[in-house]
Amino acid sequence: MRREDIDPRFFGDRLAYNRAVLVEQPRRWLVVAGHEARDDEGGIAAVGDVRGQLRLTFRRMGETMEKAGFALRDLVQIRIFTVDIDAVTAHYDAVLDELAAADCRPASLLAEVRALSDPRMLVEIEGLAAQ
Repeated sequence: MRREDIDPRFFGDRLAYNRAVLVEQPRRWLVVAGHEARDDEGGIAAVGDVRGQLRLTFRRMGETMEKAGFALRDLVQIRIFTVDIDAVTAHYDAVLDELAAADCRPASLLAEVRALSDPRMLVEIEGLAAQ
C-alpha cells in the first residue's frame, strides 16, 4: 500500500491534519465506529474534562483497532464530533499529541453537534484505517 498526504495544514510548526490522504492498493480497510471515553467498567470517564476524554477516546480506538490487527498510525480519516467546539479547540493540542505519538496524519473533521448519545460525553471520534 502506498499513502500520500495531500495539502497538509499546520498549527504553527505542527502538522494538524491533511486535507486528503491518497491510498493506493490497500490490502485491508477498517471502519471504526464512533468511540467515546469509557472506563474499564463501561461508564463515561473524565466527565467534564475535554482533554481527558480526547486522550481516553484515542486509547480506546487504538485498543479496538489492535483487535483487527491495525494501529492508530493506519488511520487515514478521523471525524471528531463534540458538543463544545470551543473546548475541543482550546485543547486540540491533546489531539495533535495523540496523532503525533502514533505517527498518524489523517484527513480530519471537527464538528459541533447538538448532542451525543450520553449527555456526559463531550467528544466522539470515528475513523477509517487502511493497510
